[in-house]
This record gives sequence, structure tokens and C-alpha cells, in this order.
Amino acid sequence: MHCAFRVASLACSIILLPLAAHSASQPARFSGSAALSYTAKAVSFGERPSGSDAIVKLRAWIVAQLKPLGPTVVLDSFTGHTPAGLVPMANIIAKFPGSSGKAIAVTGHYDTKRIPMVHFVGANDAGSSTGFLLELAHVLARQKHTDDIYLVWFDGEEAVRAEWSEADSRYGSRHLADKWMADGTLSKLKALINIDMVGDKNLDIAPDLNSSQSLRDLIWRTAESLGYGKYFPSQGGAIDDDHMPFIASGANAVDIIDLDYGPQNSYWHTAQDTMDKLSAHSFQVVGDVIVQVLAKLQAQ
Repeated sequence: MHCAFRVASLACSIILLPLAAHSASQPARFSGSAALSYTAKAVSFGERPSGSDAIVKLRAWIVAQLKPLGPTVVLDSFTGHTPAGLVPMANIIAKFPGSSGKAIAVTGHYDTKRIPMVHFVGANDAGSSTGFLLELAHVLARQKHTDDIYLVWFDGEEAVRAEWSEADSRYGSRHLADKWMADGTLSKLKALINIDMVGDKNLDIAPDLNSSQSLRDLIWRTAESLGYGKYFPSQGGAIDDDHMPFIASGANAVDIIDLDYGPQNSYWHTAQDTMDKLSAHSFQVVGDVIVQVLAKLQAQ
């Protein structure tokens, strides 16, 4: 992603938790510890740039986790036309059915940036969105839905070259926005919530000024009502992320991202983006807010 601001934060250490088991008899509550564990598993695949063997293995693992939960799982395969040549890519889409004829999408990316001479495992970027969406899938599997809920893991969010550009970035979201525009899915989409870099233990989700004002207001009000207002400050900037192709297509979309990652943002796109910088509590905060927001959107 590309943004118009940078701020500073501190970090300390965590203890990784084992993958949490879910029971159908439990309340449909988001587990931050489970999201952290799914993130750790994703990170264990190593560097995961688009087209790599590692992302193919990660993709297969994500699909294997989803299938027992009951959604319709679709691999949206396409070819990314990148500055480095043609790259095979695939978005993963899990569809939980509703009855209204409307839909809500929660999205994030699962590829990591290829950075020469740097062992970049991307715990927060994009391990956190990968793990967050998997835990959200467990929550959705234990609920009934008014609207269809789509969970989407985007491939190809990262630029292939060092500098982010309109043509070299967001390959998966640009592809899917065009596809959904053509097949009519976009017309029934009530909202799209993009999740990116939400694991930082010093959580600080500033508002993205490119996002839908109504969705921003709903999310920030919900966070305040849950006692999480301090993690959602009021001052932000304009961010270019996987929500933007949908904004450009007229969709109601919002980006939830913490770009305050390490002192002077020093962990972002560096070898320091590792699991010890993340916390279950941060996943819990964002998960609780998004589950509540999905309920409110379906009641509209």
C-alpha cells in the first residue's frame, strides 16, 4: 500500500499461541489468539511473493482450512502483467450465503513483497490479513447471514518493482473489481471492508481519507462503543490500498490499516516485520469491531 503519512510507534515481544480449536457450540465470537496463530502458520511458509512456490503452498493451506467450514470456495485465477513479466496469480474467495440478494465483502491480501537481499516474511504485511480473515471465516461459519458475506484473500497487492505505482500494485483487487463490475456482483455489494496490517501490538488505525465516509463513521462509532476508541484516532491521511479499485468502480469501501509500524515506521517492508511485533489483543480489537460492523450492516 502507499500512503500520504508516516508516524512512529514502539514494539515489544509476544509469546505465540497454538492454533485454537473452535466448537460449533461456542458463541460466534472472534478469537484474537486464533487469528495470531493462523498468522504464525502463514508466516511459516516464508517469503510469499506472487508466483512463488511458497504462495502456492500457502494458498492450498488456506483453501484446506476453509473447506470444512462450509463456504463456497472459489479460486479466481488470472495472470498479472507485471514489470517483471507475466506472473500467475489467484484470489481466494469464500462465500457464506445469505438471503437478501445483497452482499458484504471483507478483504485482505496474502502475498508478501519481494525485496532483494532482504529476508522479508511479512508477519504484519500480509500475514495479519491472512490470519485475520481465516479466523473471521470461523466466526461466519457459526452464524446465519442476512446478506451474502464474501471473504477475499487478494494476490498481487504488492508492487513488483520497488516503487508503488498505479500499474504495478493491487493486481488482484484490480482484477476482481473489473470482474465484479462485469458480472453484476458489484451492483449488489453493500460494503467492502479491506483489512491490512492489523496485528501491530501498538495498534493505531488512523482513518483513510480515500475511504467511504459513512463506513468510516460506522466503524469508528462501533470501536468507541466497544471501548476501543483509543485504537482508532481521528486524524489520518489518504491511503492507496486494495479498496481503491472498488472505490473507483463506485463501491462503498473502506480501508482498515495501521501504518504506524515501528519507530518511524521502521518495521514496514523490512526484515523486522516478524511475529514478535504482533499481539493477539490487536487482532481481538479489530475482530470485535468488524464482527459488530457486519451485524450492523446486515441490519440495514
